[in-house]
Amino acid sequence: MLLPYSPEALTDFSQPGQQEAFRAALDKAAADLGRTFPLIIGGKPVATAATYASINPSRPAEAVGHFSKGDAQSAADAITAAAAAFETWQYTPVSERVRYLLHAAAELRRRKHEFSAVMVYEVGKSWAEADADTSEAIDFLEYYARQALRLLDSSDQLAPYPAEQLSLTYIPLGVGAIIPPWNFALAIPMGMVAAVLVTGNTAILKPAGQSPYIAWLLCELFWNAGLPAGVLNFVTGPGSVVGSALVNDPRTRFINFTGSREVGCQIYEQMAKVQPGQKWLKRATLEMGGKDAVLVDETANAEAAAQGIVASAFGFQGQKCSAGSRAILVDGIYDAVATRVVELTKQLTIGAPDQSVQIDQGPVVDASAMNKIMEYIEIGTQEGELLTGGHRLETPEGGYFIEPTVFGEVPGDARIAQEEIFGPVLALIRARDFEHAIEIANSTDYGLTGAVFSARRDRLEKARAEFHVGNLYFNRKCTGAMVGVHPFGGFNMSGTDSKAGGPDYLLLFSQAKSVAERL
Repeated sequence: MLLPYSPEALTDFSQPGQQEAFRAALDKAAADLGRTFPLIIGGKPVATAATYASINPSRPAEAVGHFSKGDAQSAADAITAAAAAFETWQYTPVSERVRYLLHAAAELRRRKHEFSAVMVYEVGKSWAEADADTSEAIDFLEYYARQALRLLDSSDQLAPYPAEQLSLTYIPLGVGAIIPPWNFALAIPMGMVAAVLVTGNTAILKPAGQSPYIAWLLCELFWNAGLPAGVLNFVTGPGSVVGSALVNDPRTRFINFTGSREVGCQIYEQMAKVQPGQKWLKRATLEMGGKDAVLVDETANAEAAAQGIVASAFGFQGQKCSAGSRAILVDGIYDAVATRVVELTKQLTIGAPDQSVQIDQGPVVDASAMNKIMEYIEIGTQEGELLTGGHRLETPEGGYFIEPTVFGEVPGDARIAQEEIFGPVLALIRARDFEHAIEIANSTDYGLTGAVFSARRDRLEKARAEFHVGNLYFNRKCTGAMVGVHPFGGFNMSGTDSKAGGPDYLLLFSQAKSVAERL
């Protein structure tokens, strides 16, 4: 019997004991950096001649690990292994598949700081952001385990028909490609893997190039628990090569992707083409980012709104698809909120996050991201008024640090107000009134998250009906969705509204089978 689901508690780093425990985990992780890892195909290690390094963005000369550079043949071999494993895994009882998730959750909970510490090094997360990432990974395991037991046999929901014995079950699809992002380097791939495996599918995990080490540790949780060989394969390498091969192979049944709009649309186009020998239409679950807005009207609490805007914009250096990179302020409150946002932004501490729990802002993930963000900052200087930030911070180690940056008086149709930057850049936009603010909010191609600060019930109800996003929050920040509490996924070019961490997510990796036996 399982206890009711409840989200994993976050670590209280104000407690000296927790700080000491996390520092010990950082020291342990540092001692393990620099190892070389193979592909894992069909339960067997496969080393390649070519490798690449996962680097610490705070100190780019420091290799977190070295990983085999797989190719199209590696992808094909992994699909072969996954297809063979599917022949038996699909018939494994749901209760047994659930136990793998629960075992992984228990082990991850015991080693929570260890996993979080790796993310501090590999993707530059602060202690609190890394801890939240690991907690969310635990939540996905616990939540999907319970949902599998509830959802996958829905026979009791059928209307009674005495002449026949009826059943409605949800059976797996087959072999899937899992292509996660680097920003929630543990939580998102864990949710993807857990959902795919517990529904009886087999998978190839192709982690993001920036975060393969934490993905390896994720897989080890399942491999060490005795997961049958070939059920979960691990293939690193260029997305343009390995990812494309996984998407295009006729044996792939579904693609579970989180990442950029550009790559998501490319996957959507490629997987729609029926390949020779393919006997199904592939299913895609895509989450492709956002250009999210926090709306503030003249009745709002200005301090609460400013706090929410800064937290939404600059958590994990703005490298969240849910990040509130636009703040749309009604004219009557614009000046007060803008002034306070700038003050709060200037108070954020910047540095290598392994050095202190007090660091608010770490590095952006790599040189490519830094260059892209700096290009947008230059564009912003032509489109709005630079209020604070705007510079790269030089460090002796050459880390990828960028000041949290705020632009004021940005037109709603400016590039920095329309395009996803994925970095610490906030555009403040002045709206004539609340109706104009809603119009501006809906003016992008995206529709992922949004927030509204207002004391008026009629305006909140108007936003509830007209603000077109998948996750809408009132009088709080627009980041921080919790598994089982805020099912997460967006509209329009934000993806297929797959609602990860919600009550219907597992059905995306299942197909319904109705059986009637005449009595």
